[in-house]
Amino acid sequence: METKSGLKLSALQLNSVTGNKQANLEKVNKLVSQNLPADTDVLILPEVWTVGWACEEFSKSGETLAENSPVFSLLSSLAKKYNMWILGGSFIRKAENGLLYNSCPVFDRGGNLVEVYDKNHLYSYCGCREGSFITPGEKALMIDIDGIKTGITICYDIRFPEIFREYRKYGAQLLVNMAAWGIEKPIPWEVLTKARAVENQAYMVALTQCGPIDVKNCNIGHSRIIDFLGNTIAEIKDQKEGFMTAQIDFSKMETYRNECTVLKDLKSNYEVIIK
Repeated sequence: METKSGLKLSALQLNSVTGNKQANLEKVNKLVSQNLPADTDVLILPEVWTVGWACEEFSKSGETLAENSPVFSLLSSLAKKYNMWILGGSFIRKAENGLLYNSCPVFDRGGNLVEVYDKNHLYSYCGCREGSFITPGEKALMIDIDGIKTGITICYDIRFPEIFREYRKYGAQLLVNMAAWGIEKPIPWEVLTKARAVENQAYMVALTQCGPIDVKNCNIGHSRIIDFLGNTIAEIKDQKEGFMTAQIDFSKMETYRNECTVLKDLKSNYEVIIK
């Protein structure tokens, strides 16, 4: 496929209705149908938008990724209708063996399911119990989107630079992290997302949910698109639902990579002397 220098990215920040998959499907369909920026090449959704960050609700919302499943049907139809790629945030996927995964489905412009990424790192700290309900994924996933190599991660994956470095070694130009990030952790959200962009000289989409989760918890609601130098080029600062959009020309990034060849300085291993 011929490489494009640019993509128009649209990321939807929303507040899921906790435990109500049907309401969330209808909400996404309505927001996309009424407000999707014109000529969007790639639509990105946040983590667990189908159910909200409610681990106890995960098993009830789980579904297989068959063509007649609710999530598959909606995302496939939207991708085809608007001639765009969709990185489907994540939903709770029920495997044939009954195990549950926190999974991101990827659809191409024709509405075809290209691949599924299963979240590798599960957050089970500070009152969260994701690992008690969800099985961790075992592989990373990089997708060629109209010639742009795109590395996919979900939420807690952002704390593990190793997966992002592997994407960069394989030529990733765009990194995506789809999250349901808690409001009490603003500094890690800002620092880690920018760090992953800077250290890998790549564009970064850091998309999270907004609004309340329950009576005690709230999503951070500060989504960003970050360039290869760490600059924020699009963002939603507050708790409102809506789209952030950026038209990205990757040629500037490639020029910078050719001038600042960081990967050439990477050692195969780093011996640590302990005294």
